[in-house]
Amino acid sequence: MSGPLLEIDGLCKAYNGRPALIDVALDLWPGEVLAIVGESGSGKTTLLRCIDGQVAPERGAIRFDTRAQGMVDLTLLNEARRRRLLGNDLGYVHQNPRDGLRLELSAGANIGEPLLQAGHRHYGRIRATAESWLAKVEIDPGRIDDLPKHFSGGMQQRLQIARNLVTNPRLVLMDEPTGGLDVSVQAKLLDLLRRLAADLDLAIILVTHDLGVARLLADRLMVMQAGRIVESGLTDQVLDDPHQPYTQLLVSSVLQL
Repeated sequence: MSGPLLEIDGLCKAYNGRPALIDVALDLWPGEVLAIVGESGSGKTTLLRCIDGQVAPERGAIRFDTRAQGMVDLTLLNEARRRRLLGNDLGYVHQNPRDGLRLELSAGANIGEPLLQAGHRHYGRIRATAESWLAKVEIDPGRIDDLPKHFSGGMQQRLQIARNLVTNPRLVLMDEPTGGLDVSVQAKLLDLLRRLAADLDLAIILVTHDLGVARLLADRLMVMQAGRIVESGLTDQVLDDPHQPYTQLLVSSVLQL
């Protein structure tokens, strides 16, 4: 059995002296979907941004099993080497799809750009791959030349997902990917994510405030409070039999809605 894809140990981060992450530790295995839940300000998004390199932690290790060099501590790399080494291994899906798309580029170009960055140069193959991915995320391939601004919010989110998955990453970080979408659009997106994760054997770290989303998608659940992990385990076990008072409060507050 292979080892963890991602190992985080003793991760700490503070903003203006206020702790955002306190000794966070976790392992993520290839093909596993891990959901992180907790109230606003609990440290969920800061953790994602540390993994992605948007934020530098003060202390701790983030070891990632890269295709190029095996297990590497990402906190020891400068930005240029990090981007070069991770390359196609890591994706990041933003809550607002406009933050993860190039709005001035067509849908096809948004999907094709990561392929160009990875060294692909055959225009016909790139376009064919873009059309294929549009179909996979349930967007009409005939809209390949349309700009994202002409798409609905749900379509923009699906386009952002295609842009992230086209290079076959090992891990995708998702920050509230269903946030801001109405219930019917959210349900379709969740079905899509569940299918893609299974088909591609994709590892995902999913930040969400929605316990229903976590139950539907995640193998494991991690609960954060004030920068700390207060409970973790198999998703159904944590939600059906929470041990920590904070987790019990989260679950009961949802049930009472």
